Amino acid sequence: MPARIAAAYNAGVIDILVKIAINAVALLAAVELVPGISFDFGPDWWKLLLVALILGVINTYLRPIVKLLALPINLLTMGLVGLVINTAMVLLLAVASDQLRLGFTIRGWPVHAFTIEVVWAAFLASIVISMVALVLSVAFGQKRVLGVRV
Repeated sequence: MPARIAAAYNAGVIDILVKIAINAVALLAAVELVPGISFDFGPDWWKLLLVALILGVINTYLRPIVKLLALPINLLTMGLVGLVINTAMVLLLAVASDQLRLGFTIRGWPVHAFTIEVVWAAFLASIVISMVALVLSVAFGQKRVLGVRV
């Protein structure tokens, strides 16, 4: 029985590490593809992993709560509120990164002024991050549909 527990623990740790790596690659894709998204982590690669971990925590714990609270509006708008929620999560990631001095900014925000360009860049970044993470999650067997990995 202890060997079975150890194997389950190791599988869980590997899943978490793969998810952090997927988030890191998705963040790098957003930095490269979306104008206005910048991430100055320099030679400190651990900053990238920490921001990816923060993104994972936000998506795992905070986003489901916000989606549940926004469910009535989401039903009325046929799911479009989900895009707004994803954009808000990227903006929250920028705030957390600023507080920890990790270097992830959206058009200079949160240091500079909050403008519509910041929202637009966060919106585009959320789409890129979601698409890249989805493709990589399916490729690495991290995506679950009805409890079954695909």
